[in-house]
Amino acid sequence: MIEDKNQQRTSLSAMGEFGLIEHLTRNIEITQPSTIAGIGDDAAVLDFKDKKAVVSTDLLIEGVHFDLAYMPLKHLGYKAVIVNLSDICAMNANPTQITVSIAVSNRFPIEALDELYDGIKLAAKVYGVDIIGGDTTSSTKGMILSITAIGEADESDITYRKGAGSTDLLVVTGDVGSAYMGLQVLEREKQVFQVNPNNQPDLDAYSYLIERQLKPEVRRDVKDILKALEIQPTSMIDISDGLSSEIIHLCKKSGVGCNLYEEKIPVDPQLINTCEEFNIDITTVALNGGEDYELLFTIKIEDFDKIKGNPNFTVIGHMTQESEGVHLITRANTKIPLKARGWNALNEEVE
Repeated sequence: MIEDKNQQRTSLSAMGEFGLIEHLTRNIEITQPSTIAGIGDDAAVLDFKDKKAVVSTDLLIEGVHFDLAYMPLKHLGYKAVIVNLSDICAMNANPTQITVSIAVSNRFPIEALDELYDGIKLAAKVYGVDIIGGDTTSSTKGMILSITAIGEADESDITYRKGAGSTDLLVVTGDVGSAYMGLQVLEREKQVFQVNPNNQPDLDAYSYLIERQLKPEVRRDVKDILKALEIQPTSMIDISDGLSSEIIHLCKKSGVGCNLYEEKIPVDPQLINTCEEFNIDITTVALNGGEDYELLFTIKIEDFDKIKGNPNFTVIGHMTQESEGVHLITRANTKIPLKARGWNALNEEVE
């Protein structure tokens, strides 16, 4: 958290917009066969032949979606890509290209943007997507990042939020709530640092939680795993705003209800320990903490034997008739209406 005061700083004005674009996008390689033309023209040219294209855009704003007090710029660049690729994977599609647009104030030198782009390029390389364009402009305050992700899929593979049936099983990948608790740890350490800037935090006990917050990954593997198991999900969504919110989205779009079982929700042991330390209810965090970027989906009940015991998936509930509503079944076997208390971008407080 201690800033190096002797860093080299090259001003943006010294390079100009076109020089900056050329500088940031140098050495970008094209690897996707669907990319005909990328950076360097008025628009990129893509050819998906007999496949369908899927497109998603996310906007990240400094002070709203990220805090540079504890978010390294390289991690921010990486995470900004992941946020968008996750939306493509939530359609049961393969991400193939991204565009990157940034607005920055003059407090950011060229070297800072190099760090940001190092993270963007790393994520693109790890997930095999091409950077094919974007835009740069100035901002009067802080940094704004906008990334658009493009993907491809066979029409028969594309999975929407609206396909769940009233007898389907509800399945989640990985674990949930860890990214939120990672954020709580970082916020606490920020406050300690502000009181004593010479304090060096010991974060070893929270390494998994912090990684989930600062460097999440995309569940790109899920599409191939399900295909190998001969399972076609009936509905799907990624967990960006919180498990409870995403379940309600699936139910509303599909016209069904749901029973979610508290005892089945997968959480990491590090999350359990940290919730006890912070005196926060584990289930509340698991339900409402966002930014896990795991996938939540439904499958037909006949496919249970195919998915049973698979370490990538946990069956956490089942869908019901819409008239039955959306409920959490507690460990004490009490039925509680499930409410969306996750992230709400247009509200100052959690909804």
